Amino acid sequence: MKQAVEHQSDILVIGSGAAGLTLALHLAEKSKVILLSKGPLSEGSTLYAQGGIASVFDEGDTIESHVNDTLIAGAGLCDKSVVTYTAENAKGAMQWLINCGVAFDKEENNTADSSASMPYHLTREGGHSHRRILHSADATGKAVQTTLQECALAHPNITVLERYNAIDLITTRKLNRPGNRVLGAYVWNRDEEHVETVKAKFVALATGGSSKVYQYTSNPDIASGDGIAMAWRAGCRVANMEFNQFHPTCLFHPNARNFLLTEALRGEGAYLRRPDGSRFMPDFDERAELAPRDIVARAIDYEMKRLGADCVYLDISHKPADFIIKHFPTIYQRCLELGIDMTKDPIPAVPAAHYTCGGVMTDLHGQTDINGLYAIGEVAYTGLHGANRLASNSLLECLVFARAASHDIESLLHKVAAPCTLPAWDESKVSNSDEEVVIAHNWHELRLFMWDYVGIVRTDKRLERALRRCLMLQQEIEEYYSNFRVSNNLLELRNLVQVAELIIRCAMDRKESRGLHYNIDYPEQFDNPKPTILQPGR
Repeated sequence: MKQAVEHQSDILVIGSGAAGLTLALHLAEKSKVILLSKGPLSEGSTLYAQGGIASVFDEGDTIESHVNDTLIAGAGLCDKSVVTYTAENAKGAMQWLINCGVAFDKEENNTADSSASMPYHLTREGGHSHRRILHSADATGKAVQTTLQECALAHPNITVLERYNAIDLITTRKLNRPGNRVLGAYVWNRDEEHVETVKAKFVALATGGSSKVYQYTSNPDIASGDGIAMAWRAGCRVANMEFNQFHPTCLFHPNARNFLLTEALRGEGAYLRRPDGSRFMPDFDERAELAPRDIVARAIDYEMKRLGADCVYLDISHKPADFIIKHFPTIYQRCLELGIDMTKDPIPAVPAAHYTCGGVMTDLHGQTDINGLYAIGEVAYTGLHGANRLASNSLLECLVFARAASHDIESLLHKVAAPCTLPAWDESKVSNSDEEVVIAHNWHELRLFMWDYVGIVRTDKRLERALRRCLMLQQEIEEYYSNFRVSNNLLELRNLVQVAELIIRCAMDRKESRGLHYNIDYPEQFDNPKPTILQPGR
């Protein structure tokens, strides 16, 4: 039997995307940080974000306008105070990124003085009334991720643990001690295949969303809802899990799994076309291709089902070739590898699960219901996104709330004592499994019925079927988890089936259609909508 391993730090940050890295870098100036990454450090949703980050930099734009656009996209469910806080703090967060070395695109300098300070090139995306998206070509997330992880790896106060799965949070309540405070977490070392313990004064969940619960997603494989499931099991409330954003345009090609076609394509004039070449978005919304994502995704879903089509087409070929190649080099190159020249031909596209608008409930500092436990980024429900996230507000939320959480944690660090030794993980009653096929089968079944029954368009009957299947799977998976040693696939499946239940229950509780949640049985909207809140044990 391997010797128990216990790590110790002031702060444990679970997740290594924009939110986790930003928090770690802010806190590392005054404390020791352990940064946990489930896969390679760079492998997360941030790396694949194409479009950019929304912030008011143009003189003709205003914070009030950014707030208003966010509220409209959120379909009446945003918390205005949170939206205002985010928009007001956007420029400061962006300036911090710039100071870290992220190179956002600037306007071309046509003057003789090449050293002149040029304004940033701002693009526009669906739902925005102004150009306010700072970007690095069409690979903004990559620029942010690579820059911040270089800073983190070079920082002496940050210890990076790569290829570690967080299993469960350790709390005083779980150990039958007084109060309700987080003490650390059990983590699985994937390379050593051994469970270890991390104890910390504070723990931050920055694990991203749960789009892997669906059969088709634009997210990388790690987006399995781990933080949401762990927080729920530990006793945190979750909210608005019914609002899953389906990105309208992912590349439809058998050799291009999960490849996103950025919103900025439509922002720069791309049209959505039926297989016969005709446009259809003007038939659904006066904003046409620039309508919010929920409207565009439902329109595509409707047209595909009506026509029996496998996909629709995104066409920007009417723009100059040089313009397309300059602004969308990543997409251009990927399409070219697949035999599609987007300067001449339309790109086949379909909707795919993209973003989790709900999550673990927090305050403006990222604090959850458990003392010392924070949630930031896509894992959290702050009230910013409401019933539908406005394009390019996702990375912004990561930055703004990571900075807010860091300030809160810094103010409390000296008041909290380091936890005493925590009990080691007990593997004495489990064995190795020779039935991985059970996990594979359950995994496939879960993602398929979620896509079919809890997708872009829902009904009461579909949701009831989904819940029955989900509860059966939960029982099977929990029995499996209790008897066999953990593995990456088992841990992710256990979390995904828990998140699936939360999504279904939230969807069943909302007796209206709003934003990303569309139920044919309840097509109307309430006059005074409220968030859907679930509490463990109720």
